[in-house]
Amino acid sequence: MKEEAVDLGIWDKLTRAVTLLLVIAVAVGIAYLCVPLMQQNERMRQRNLDLETQIQREEDAGRQLKAGLDAQRSDPKSVERLAREKLGYARPGEVVIRFQDKATQAVR
Repeated sequence: MKEEAVDLGIWDKLTRAVTLLLVIAVAVGIAYLCVPLMQQNERMRQRNLDLETQIQREEDAGRQLKAGLDAQRSDPKSVERLAREKLGYARPGEVVIRFQDKATQAVR
């Protein structure tokens, strides 16, 4: 007994074509939904890296400020230097000479 293949003709070819087109349509639909999510994920990762870098810079600045504050609290020479530089103070008998930038002189 030999089995013969039944030739369905055009209907078999159409069924395969429709199945292939459905698979392609599903794949395109999935890609259409996933690509924007992947792009958003990448943007969020980049934003996260930027924020982590900013946090690191701010922590470094905070450590520097804390070190300066600790120095001002415990080191009299640091306080004296700060008073001389920022406030223009001098010891009795000293003369303070201030220099101006060329840009400052041009405005006046």
